[in-house]
Amino acid sequence: MRSYRFGKVFLVVAALLLFSSVSSYAAVPAGEPIKIGYLAILTGDGSTWGQHEKEGAQLAVKEFNEAGGVLGRPLELICYDVRGRQEDAINAARRLIHEDNVCVIGGTNYSGLNLATASVIENGKVAQIGTSATNPIVTVDPATNKVRPYMFRLSYTDPYQGKVMADYLFNKLELKSAAVITDVGSDYSEGLKEFFVARFAELGGELKGIWGFRSGDVDFRAQLTEMKASGAEAVALPLLYKEMGLIMKQAAELDWFPAFIGGDGFSPSMHEIAGEAMEGSYWVYNMDLLNPQMILLFSRFEKEYGRPVTEPSNVAYAYDLITWVADAIRRAGTDDSTAIRDALEDTKDLRLVHFTLTVDKETHNPLNKPAAMMVWKDQKLNFLEMWAPQDNF
Repeated sequence: MRSYRFGKVFLVVAALLLFSSVSSYAAVPAGEPIKIGYLAILTGDGSTWGQHEKEGAQLAVKEFNEAGGVLGRPLELICYDVRGRQEDAINAARRLIHEDNVCVIGGTNYSGLNLATASVIENGKVAQIGTSATNPIVTVDPATNKVRPYMFRLSYTDPYQGKVMADYLFNKLELKSAAVITDVGSDYSEGLKEFFVARFAELGGELKGIWGFRSGDVDFRAQLTEMKASGAEAVALPLLYKEMGLIMKQAAELDWFPAFIGGDGFSPSMHEIAGEAMEGSYWVYNMDLLNPQMILLFSRFEKEYGRPVTEPSNVAYAYDLITWVADAIRRAGTDDSTAIRDALEDTKDLRLVHFTLTVDKETHNPLNKPAAMMVWKDQKLNFLEMWAPQDNF
């Protein structure tokens, strides 16, 4: 088992020196900047994710400009705070398209926000790339079952993630009964819950029940008391990090210690809420944090911002998103938004920091993106193994 930590090893230093020497001899980009929009949650719940995405994107833009820009022109990042609210995401997307004249938009990491902006994006004919917006209908219209032409994502989807959660509980951990608690007002939570439940039942697991709450709730003791009485061995958490942290903490206060498993709503910041109650919890994660290229990226982040990364996947997502956009602009040979959309869709075998990207043209999802299984142990996130169900959706 490998633990998630960052060390300033010789490899990191050598890579930084190499990057510095290359960029110092690059031509200075000139001309009108190529404008890239970004939607991030910078205030309110989820802001720790959004801030890291903004900074990861800014770091990528800086490094591209130091290396000569794209098409000989500088990149310019225009980022708006959407505050986790659909109306703010819609207004920001309109502003980016119609006032700022961006050629592509990055973010958000929330499925519900990207669903809210979908019509604005399609009407404006400017592609939007979600980072960890995992609901399938972000990129595929359920009314027509056809791909939304201008909507893309970097993450795997909830069907796959929910299936991995169920498979790992049943087949790897050999836990045959589970309870589920869901945020009934969240597209992300309800979608992930649905796919977990379907797969767990398919495997022959015993579902002890599904409990719900509404966004903003902070007291889950009533639900947890009933869940404990059900005899469930495990609890599936298709939620975001604040609620998951509170649920684990309050379960421990009720002297109940089931196996908790959750998806990419995870954040290391949960430990500040859950404390020791988080020990031994399992997480389906979207990348291997000890990939050497990831460690190099986090070292550059720390050098740039003077502090270590605390939301590593968001930094990697945003950095890779800008890399993908830059590659698409180069292949398109223009900053025309429709040409960039076509280039994004045609992406094949693009080496990013956290995986190699090929786009499925039928869904605008990444093809065959692996999932990493992690466990929180000894107050840190530890990599267990890459895990894939025997059959895929």
